[in-house]
Amino acid sequence: MRWSRRSSCRTEQGTRCEGGQEHPGPPPTGFSLLPWLLMGMGAYSNLFQGKTPNPWIGGLGLLAFNSLYIYVVFRAFDQRARTARSTRLALLLLFLVTCGLAIGYGGTWLLFLPLFGLAAGASLRGPLLGRISVGLGLFAGAVGGLREGWNGINVGYGTFLSTVVTAVILSLSDAVRELRTAREELARRAVEEERLRFSRDLHDLLGHTLSVIVVKSEAARRLAPRDMGAALTQITDIESVGRQALTEIREAVTGYREGGLGAELDRARSALTAAGIEPVVRRSGPPLTPGAEALLGWVVREAVTNAVRHSGARRCEITVTGTAERARLTVTDDGDGTSAGRSGDPDPVDRVGGTGLRGLTERLAAAGGSLRAGSSPRGGFTVTAEVPLEAGETVESSGARLGSSVR
Repeated sequence: MRWSRRSSCRTEQGTRCEGGQEHPGPPPTGFSLLPWLLMGMGAYSNLFQGKTPNPWIGGLGLLAFNSLYIYVVFRAFDQRARTARSTRLALLLLFLVTCGLAIGYGGTWLLFLPLFGLAAGASLRGPLLGRISVGLGLFAGAVGGLREGWNGINVGYGTFLSTVVTAVILSLSDAVRELRTAREELARRAVEEERLRFSRDLHDLLGHTLSVIVVKSEAARRLAPRDMGAALTQITDIESVGRQALTEIREAVTGYREGGLGAELDRARSALTAAGIEPVVRRSGPPLTPGAEALLGWVVREAVTNAVRHSGARRCEITVTGTAERARLTVTDDGDGTSAGRSGDPDPVDRVGGTGLRGLTERLAAAGGSLRAGSSPRGGFTVTAEVPLEAGETVESSGARLGSSVR
């Protein structure tokens, strides 16, 4: 199956799935921004060589800058921590320390302004990023101009770039990972929906077919001692039903099955007659679309199967009516459920909440229709289904998706 191959990815960074998709690797962390601290090596060199006045103040300033920088950039890769008040307070303190070092010492100490831009860009991603980056760039340019003259323009430009580029790259990385996660979730849900749809199709196909085969087999067994010709007729019908079932299963697997309401009504007459139930079929109204016929065909199949297996009825009425917008199907029997458990069915499903009716309810609801099933006021059991005539597109597209997922 296609979904089993795509899900078998290895976890090492840069490896590829068997389906050809590359694994994104682990998400970025604060470690990716730590190497930029090497920009402050000039300040360390001046400090150790004794070229920095008030070295104790400079050393404490470096310690405070590095500590706050590491704290901020590591929290910047977690959304909750990034927007926390403690992170914003630490970023403000980092700004004050950076301003003190740059204004107080100048020279290579001005490079701490672009470093602060990195931390600010990683933390302040959002709609105000443009204003913040421009403001930081102008402020850094002013401080650089105050200390180094026209060379301060480079400091301001570097601060602006470090802020914007860091924020944009990290935002794009987050967006790509969110889109990848959403795509994988959609693919997983699509697979689950296709599996559920396929199980419903098999239930609706095999449940009806096997019930008809069982009923006709019982009829052949009862008729064999008295009328071998009639028994052979029932056996011929069993062969025909079996061949038809094979064709329908192949069509369901390949996604090309289009159930016709007329064919289902003919099969319903045959199944009910073989079970000793009088079929009464009435059809009126305008022609239905292929999609609406397919949906109502599933309802006829399930309702007749339940009538044959569980109703103990003597009569079953199937009525199809329609308007220019909607079609309505009603299947009513006069049974009392006394045949539940008959025909070798040790655990008959509940006629109101069975798997088949639940699946049909979901199938019709997805196409904008509805299904109701329950006891009739005059006795017996009634199944009523309504579908819009434009349900054809929904049915055809779901069948196509089913075929593409299992081939």
